[in-house]
Amino acid sequence: MAFGKAVTGIDNSGSFRVYMGISTGIVQEAKKLHNTSPLATHLLGRALTGTGLMGLMLREPGMKITMQFKGDGPAGQVLCTADSEGHVKGYIVHPLVEMPLRDDGSLDVSGALGHGTVTCIRDMADSKEPYVGKVPLESGEIAEDIASYFYQSEQVKTVVSLGVKLDENGEVLASGGIIVQLLPDASEEALSALEEWLPDMPKISELSHEVTSNADGRSDDAVMTEFLERAFLGMPDKFAVKPLDCLDFEWKCGCSVSRFEQGIISLGVKEISQIIEEDGQAEVICQFCGKKYDFDRKHLERLEAVAAAKHID
Repeated sequence: MAFGKAVTGIDNSGSFRVYMGISTGIVQEAKKLHNTSPLATHLLGRALTGTGLMGLMLREPGMKITMQFKGDGPAGQVLCTADSEGHVKGYIVHPLVEMPLRDDGSLDVSGALGHGTVTCIRDMADSKEPYVGKVPLESGEIAEDIASYFYQSEQVKTVVSLGVKLDENGEVLASGGIIVQLLPDASEEALSALEEWLPDMPKISELSHEVTSNADGRSDDAVMTEFLERAFLGMPDKFAVKPLDCLDFEWKCGCSVSRFEQGIISLGVKEISQIIEEDGQAEVICQFCGKKYDFDRKHLERLEAVAAAKHID
């Protein structure tokens, strides 16, 4: 089911915020576009979901976040971008990556990424310079890496769980994620309640599959409210989580001719001239969605003139 929605919430004591998303539609689209192996689907799916939830945490229109998970493993790099309106896109450098299963029979997601770094780039609507933070990869499992980023870079205690559920053919059945973040005035009692809840927290991919498979024509708000409530079953009433907003959560690339025109212009007059002389045309492929854009000689000459007018050598 190509479902995609997110829900935000806060506990009754005002001690922690919750961001939850069912990203099945996003991960299904990513698999279709990038033709990912099961291992790559898990890795990219977790990264897309986590980045998407981090985008929703920005809240203000026009803000964007990019997360780069770069390691020395065979997957190479996963890069995802999301905005504050629930639009997500991403790619993995080696989409057909495969590795031997772990001893317990599970996919070796952390081994595929290996050792490396997590880089977070926040583009603020009212700021010319983006905020950039970088920390070492904690585990390569993505959820732990995002939690580690929040703690190391922003000193915020955060719980993150991300998951993808595949069928026997490697197709995406469900995907989802949750981020729980303590607020500045959180009590020790609230922290203890969360620590007691953690071992009983349901597997997020299974819960995503269950609530969407049994939707029975209900509204998206009703499905996401159930998703939130079932995730926090057993939490004491004082810290029970109430829903705030039901939000869009979907794949959107946003590439266009004009965006790639700006990229070509930024190359400068000399490099554009060289492309015209040597090839007479250029083909640009979007890394996120695979769409191709063709620029013929006349088009390149127009862009060369723009670069010259802007004194981009």
